[in-house]
Amino acid sequence: MALLPPPTHSLRPLTLTSLNPTTSLSSLSFLPPFASISLPSVRFSSHHHLSNRSLRFIPSASSSIAAVSAGAKPTVIVAEKLGEAGLALLREFANVDCAYNLSPEELCAKISLCDALIVRSGTKVTRDVFEASNGRLKVVGRAGVGIDNVDLLAATESGCLVVNAPTANTIAAAEHAIALLTAMSRNVAAADASLKAGKWQRNKYVGVSLVGKTLAVMGFGKVGSEVARRAKGLGLHVVAHDPYAPVDRARAVGVELLPFDDAISTADFISLHMPLTPTTIKLFNEETFAKVKKGVRIVNVARGGVIDEEALVRALDDGTVAQAALDVFTEEPPPRDSMLVQHENVTVTPHLGASTTEAQEGVAIEIAQAVIGALKGELAATAVNAPMVPTEVLSELSPYVTLAEKLGRLAVQLVSGGSGIKGVVKVVYTSSRDPDDLDTRLLRAMVIKGIVEPISSVFVNIVNADYVSKQRGLRLSEERIFLDGSPELPLHSIQIHLANVEARFASALSDAGDIRVEGRVKDGIPRLTMVGSLSVDVSLEGNVILCRQVDQPGMIGRVGSILGGKNVNVSFMSVARNAPRKQAIMAIGVDEEPEKETLQMIGEIPAIEEFVFLKL
Repeated sequence: MALLPPPTHSLRPLTLTSLNPTTSLSSLSFLPPFASISLPSVRFSSHHHLSNRSLRFIPSASSSIAAVSAGAKPTVIVAEKLGEAGLALLREFANVDCAYNLSPEELCAKISLCDALIVRSGTKVTRDVFEASNGRLKVVGRAGVGIDNVDLLAATESGCLVVNAPTANTIAAAEHAIALLTAMSRNVAAADASLKAGKWQRNKYVGVSLVGKTLAVMGFGKVGSEVARRAKGLGLHVVAHDPYAPVDRARAVGVELLPFDDAISTADFISLHMPLTPTTIKLFNEETFAKVKKGVRIVNVARGGVIDEEALVRALDDGTVAQAALDVFTEEPPPRDSMLVQHENVTVTPHLGASTTEAQEGVAIEIAQAVIGALKGELAATAVNAPMVPTEVLSELSPYVTLAEKLGRLAVQLVSGGSGIKGVVKVVYTSSRDPDDLDTRLLRAMVIKGIVEPISSVFVNIVNADYVSKQRGLRLSEERIFLDGSPELPLHSIQIHLANVEARFASALSDAGDIRVEGRVKDGIPRLTMVGSLSVDVSLEGNVILCRQVDQPGMIGRVGSILGGKNVNVSFMSVARNAPRKQAIMAIGVDEEPEKETLQMIGEIPAIEEFVFLKL
């Protein structure tokens, strides 16, 4: 495939000042059709921290929300136990129906009579529930962090906002991690059971000290950083792994950020605080346990699925892992005959991370405030389902929205795991339109979504993108380049630059030393058009293997044979090169994720200098 020629258009920089409020998004899919939304104008500078903007929609007098402002109280069903402080707030504003332990049929029967529903993790809010509400249900509040039990797609399609309470549990979860750490190291649970059984076995339950030992905190978000602070107070040396945690935040706590393998191989104790995402499912498996220090002790108050429980049992049996303390499990409650739960070197609790009086009250207040705000017409920063723009705007921006998210997703996967994103993320738009004719806030939100979602459990949309970005220390700058030409299309291209990072794929580095990816929309299809300084032409769909190679005959056939032999279906193959027999970039689209062995076979081809597998 030939290189794309450089643009011949005349380019001149354009500074974005303020966006015209009349071009802002006028409706969101989770708002009723009568609602409109006004967004403040935005001023871009060359580098700025994203701020959390308060958004409000203004309902018409015909809406149920307008009826609220006229004095009529909405109805809120609380389907699972909620702290009294939260209930008190709700009762000041709404008619509250505490209906616990409803069957799915009972919930569907009641839901058409309420404006908001509050649940914890035990109630499934399915598509059937949203359909049974007949459009009356405006808000679902999840009293906690995870929203696995809420059908987000159905909620958005039904015009229902979903909010959660992500912050109130932080301290309780951190304290529980420390409690399990100390209880495990001193055999508290086993010694307690022994003594209550009439035994006095002091020699059997000799523990280990924490002072001077190394704790690896795997996941340095809110809970992980609080665990680190408390662990340092106990005399532990704390290291952490989180490739996307701001270095300055870790340094402020006195914690050293390390690559994954370095963190687990040097630790005496490992505490898990990572979300459950496709990249972290069974992350702690046989291969990982082979890299840990012999006799390591593991604490998990995050998500059960991040540990391969069968592999952990084997590691406990052979002494690779001396002890484990677990508050979460792949299946909850776990089977009564679970070998892991029954193991003599395992301390367990039944998902008590958030179970303190203070945390429960905090969650109750946080979710009550979010639900009340939503019923008043305020869009909370904790909204987790994606809004949609008006039909006419969406029809034009739709392929560019997809392009922006996939470029962000691709860029973050090109960052080496140990380095993280430390600098500014720069997004460059080239367009022939006047600044007032193109509002880039939706595109910016999708870039953030693409960068953040693959490595976290956070759901990002235009409502919470700035908030999420600020919480994660992610700085984003936007630049517009004016392109002489027809303004018929909103954008010519989008570029993402990641500065001061290490690359998993050296060819992704531009001449300036930053990771650079560029994309365009061609015939309505988002395509990758540049990686580093090399022009390519790759459809942004499915999965892609990028290989830097020496351009020579037979390369496509050799790689294709390896993939075919492993039953991996190839959707496309293309090659971009600077000159014949020189360096080239080969892109292979695949329908399935190849096994590690298959990728290693590709990497062992002598002419291939480096490769990377990317999920798009």
